[in-house]
Amino acid sequence: MNGEDLWASLPVPAVLLEQGNAIADVNGAAEDFFNQSRKGLKGKPLFQYLLVDTDFTQAIARARDSMASLHINDIDVGAPGRAPMQCNIRVAPLQNGDGRMILLCAPREITSFLSGRASAVTAVKSAVGMAEMLAHEIKNPLAGITGAAQLLSMNLTNGDRELTDLIVAESRRIVKLLDQVEQFGNLRPPASHVVNIHDVLDRARRSATVGFGAHMNIEEDYDPSLPPTWADADMLQQVFLNLLKNASEAQPKGGTIRLRTFFDLSLRMRRQDGSAAKLPLQIEIIDDGPGIPPDIADSLFDPFVSGKENGTGLGLALVSKIVTDHGGWISVDSHPGRTVFRISLPIAPKGSAAP
Repeated sequence: MNGEDLWASLPVPAVLLEQGNAIADVNGAAEDFFNQSRKGLKGKPLFQYLLVDTDFTQAIARARDSMASLHINDIDVGAPGRAPMQCNIRVAPLQNGDGRMILLCAPREITSFLSGRASAVTAVKSAVGMAEMLAHEIKNPLAGITGAAQLLSMNLTNGDRELTDLIVAESRRIVKLLDQVEQFGNLRPPASHVVNIHDVLDRARRSATVGFGAHMNIEEDYDPSLPPTWADADMLQQVFLNLLKNASEAQPKGGTIRLRTFFDLSLRMRRQDGSAAKLPLQIEIIDDGPGIPPDIADSLFDPFVSGKENGTGLGLALVSKIVTDHGGWISVDSHPGRTVFRISLPIAPKGSAAP
């Protein structure tokens, strides 16, 4: 096993620090802990992402000067969007004397840290399974209510007919919500094959420009050398349509959406078995709208969280589920005037044939 393999295999977040405590490199576990890519973290100040209630920069400086190790036990450590957890921190200088330091952040409950996502996914699947069953049962009586209201309306005056029309409209709205719940609960794995991501993006763009996004300027910024991915094209189109629709609805008076693709070999995601999956295919949907409300930014992909007045809160949860089912990763960076949803996907396996 070489040094790179050893670095990638460390089960705890590990950070290589430059002289001024800027991040020189991170391992896969640190990417997960900070919820940021390796490329995005490089060069950034450590304490912009490692959130602690104690300033130990001077202690790191002393350890660096004396070529000694620094041990800090039972300290609460957080990261942007992550609740603090009790950790033991170890900082040690590299023996070549160039001033760089290795920082290891070991959560006290390392098993919980590594399996937390799996437990959360299991809990969500259980809750959604129950919601799916209830949705199916509720839709049957709703169909009867809608039919009865339509029959009643045939013999009513215009004033009374407004009430039955309201019953029909609201019943249909509830059915639409229940359809989304059932769709979110669909645990069918993707029917994956070799997919040209630009073909899927073009289909979604064309649908948007003749429908909900007709008032938007949609630009393309594609890397033509991008290799294919291994995916269910229909599911990915659903992801892109949802993100395009959100961007369009955020700007009712019009704006610009940019579809960008590029290649990034540095992005990896830690699997539950400890191995690292490479996700080099990057798709970004960028808009110049008002941005995501800060109060929902940290829970944007959770079910039933929405920034829209009448939103169901299932659209982005479904997007996240589909991307995760494809072994990919979705992230968002938003502030007024620029919101970027980035989807990272794997390359199609060698020798895979198109359908």
